Amino acid sequence: MAKKQIRLISWNVNGLRAVAKKGFFESFKGFDADVICVQETKLQEPQLADELRYIDGYASYWSYSTVKKGYSGVGAWTKMPPRTVNNGIGIDAYDAEGRILEMDFEDFVLFNIYFPNGQMGDDRLEYKLAFYRDFFDYAGGLRKAGRSLVICGDYNTAHNEIDLKNPKANADRSGFLRVERDWLDKIVDQGYVDTFRHLYPETVKYSWWTYRFNARERNAGWRIDYFFVTRDLVDAGHVKEAFIDNAVYGSDHCPVGLVLEF
Repeated sequence: MAKKQIRLISWNVNGLRAVAKKGFFESFKGFDADVICVQETKLQEPQLADELRYIDGYASYWSYSTVKKGYSGVGAWTKMPPRTVNNGIGIDAYDAEGRILEMDFEDFVLFNIYFPNGQMGDDRLEYKLAFYRDFFDYAGGLRKAGRSLVICGDYNTAHNEIDLKNPKANADRSGFLRVERDWLDKIVDQGYVDTFRHLYPETVKYSWWTYRFNARERNAGWRIDYFFVTRDLVDAGHVKEAFIDNAVYGSDHCPVGLVLEF
């Protein structure tokens, strides 16, 4: 029986309506992906135009913030019909911010997640760390049930010094705090694999650049967008490629991708 390849894309669009005016549909077509996940849509449901909701060949699923307008939100377009779709993990403090989509594709469960940003103050840093803890507790339950997981999105943390241009200057800034990086260490210890770093251990490549200081032109960026997978997918040879597409513009992030084969 012939094997099938599945191409996945994750992109923090920093406002879906804004990026739709900056070549999004051309980029979408160019991805030629089976599933395209976006984060930080900044949409409420009435604001989702049909041209975005209904793209030929794809079904779409959405999670919206109910606590603040123009904030957070995730969405996904998929050619493959999911068996089930969940918005959130059953914890109101997170689900109300529209940060999570869970799609069951039989061979694996795909999570599209916009992890919190901790830069707004100590309370948001605590929220971010609690989100890591509670989400991976939830994911652990699926693993105990025998499921393979793919967890993509904006993790809002650069893991190691190779993952940002100026590590020493940012050591006291949320996004590269030791306490945040410890969480990425912890999930690696729990058996999750950063697919890009697994395949390219020495490659310096970034997925986010501040809009200030001509950072993208100077490539003074951070790698904070990831595809983590459970180790069983790597060990069984299902992970074929991981990539960061620096050629796609329209957001302060660029898309990242993963190719699986079953």
